[in-house]
Amino acid sequence: MRASHILVEKHSQAVELIRRITEEGEDFARLAREYSSCPSKKKGGDLGWFTRGQMVPEFERAVLALEVGQVTRDPVKTQFGYHIIKRTG
Repeated sequence: MRASHILVEKHSQAVELIRRITEEGEDFARLAREYSSCPSKKKGGDLGWFTRGQMVPEFERAVLALEVGQVTRDPVKTQFGYHIIKRTG
């Protein structure tokens, strides 16, 4: 599977970014470059291809529940913070 994400510290910020993406149609990659704390922000949040077991369980479950092109409706909490995830492959 393949996914992009935006990683932030606060739940409220993640909720606001999801709203901007899903309701206002803002560009996921642009928001990732601007707000994400993950080094993947340089690539618009793209994490590339990965297989089962390579990501933390909460993240992996969220990706598997998405269709390609879909964005999580709720922030996904992991030990790293709050993720907004877009499945890209």
